[in-house]
Amino acid sequence: MSVETIAQKLGLGALLSDLRSTFGGYEILEHWQRGEFHHDLLLRVEPEGRLPGSVLVVATNCNGGVKEVLCLESPPKEDALWHFRCPDSPEFGGTLPPILAQARTVHWFDPCALLAPDARSEYRPEFRERQPGGGWQLRGCGVKKDVD
Repeated sequence: MSVETIAQKLGLGALLSDLRSTFGGYEILEHWQRGEFHHDLLLRVEPEGRLPGSVLVVATNCNGGVKEVLCLESPPKEDALWHFRCPDSPEFGGTLPPILAQARTVHWFDPCALLAPDARSEYRPEFRERQPGGGWQLRGCGVKKDVD
């Protein structure tokens, strides 16, 4: 089993089913949504020598299409993950744990495009607001970060 094999399931349902049969299950650590079209699911598996680490970051599109799988030894912070993806954005920071394996699929595209002020949205302008760091969410539905 490799990260490439896991990613090539291409759909989140098939990927999770494969993790269940191969690793005996998984633990969902986090789910983060960035904009309308990107999800990160952090999973813990028991790799038993089949993977270099026990934490998988599975990036999907809004339809559950797998875009990317990262394998790490420990869970990343959301800001560090986006800082890794978009290092030029001043709104993200932190250091990602070492990436032990990485695979991208045909669904992958530059995730920084989701952060642009003119990023695609299916929400009408009067019903959306910008997420901290970029991306659109429904107005009033986001979690506000405390600012010191």
